[in-house]
Amino acid sequence: MSEALLEYLPLVVFIGVAIAIGLALLIAPFIVAYRQPDPEKLSAYECGFNAFDDARMKFDVRFYLVAILFIIFDLEVSFLFPWAAAFKEVGVYGFWAMMVFLGVLTIGFIYEWNKGALEWD
Repeated sequence: MSEALLEYLPLVVFIGVAIAIGLALLIAPFIVAYRQPDPEKLSAYECGFNAFDDARMKFDVRFYLVAILFIIFDLEVSFLFPWAAAFKEVGVYGFWAMMVFLGVLTIGFIYEWNKGALEWD
């Protein structure tokens, strides 16, 4: 084999293994799946109400509130990763800027907690 082909051999092996694993994971559920659904398996989940009811029915706003809170704190973590990776370069100003950011989010979280936004009764 030529030198150029030998350099690409690990890449070809990696792609082949990835395709094999992907196909195995796509085919395996059809082989091992339990095919007799029961009412519990067909019931609504995650959204809290049946999917085939009227679309204009009233439902609790807490679903949206929990989703918004999740997005807020998920974005907080996405800001923490680059800050932690560049921690030495940002210096004291970067440290205190992040502490103010975390403090504002903590105050918001405590406010939401005190207002009962996280209660699910």
